[in-house]
Amino acid sequence: QRKRVADAERKLLTKVTKKAQDDVRIGTNKVRQIMGWLDDFKRKTLEPRDERIFPQWYAPVIVVEDGQRVIKPMRYQCRLAGMPASSDYAKDGKLSGTYNARRDNLERFWRKQFGYTHGLMIISTFYENVDTPDGGSQRIQFTPKDGGDMLVACLWSHWTDPTGEHPDLLSFAAITDEPEPEVAAAGHDRTIINIKPEHVDAWLNPDPTNLQALYDIFDDKQHPYYEHQLERAA
Repeated sequence: QRKRVADAERKLLTKVTKKAQDDVRIGTNKVRQIMGWLDDFKRKTLEPRDERIFPQWYAPVIVVEDGQRVIKPMRYQCRLAGMPASSDYAKDGKLSGTYNARRDNLERFWRKQFGYTHGLMIISTFYENVDTPDGGSQRIQFTPKDGGDMLVACLWSHWTDPTGEHPDLLSFAAITDEPEPEVAAAGHDRTIINIKPEHVDAWLNPDPTNLQALYDIFDDKQHPYYEHQLERAA
């Protein structure tokens, strides 16, 4: 990345082009990011950002196993059983959006998980990318005003490689619904489903013959007011 920046800076000395400017900007940001990662490897104290997760990172998910609630580390981006490992990425090389499961798609794309493999993730805040008027984007942090934890409804899958080449993978997706009014006002079009504590057992022990009962849990979800602020620099 440093070579990329140096090459672009030399080109800018003779001719200003958008590509060279982009190479300087992107390369500089990449170097800063990588140096930050290296610094993180060296430190021995926890920082608030260590509690965050991003797609393809691992997080603790509550599931029911043999009638008992257990916590399992799962990757935050669901690879459905039977799908190839390449399904993690779209044709353009970007990550596929399977870290979220839209409510209106649960009985289609997620039909083998919805009503069968349910999980719960407990979080205190979440972040969303929001478009800006100038065509850019900014990351906004949303936090319940009452300070309570969010019980996020999730679907998960146990993926195995039929060739035996890759290890088994437990992965999950957070279910999203239409945005809460204050989230929509901030510029985002979805909100994770934050279920009520009294529905946790029913959610984690679903009846696939009664999907309406699961939709009823969504309709009776918690509605804390989500305060928002621009993401603070690390």
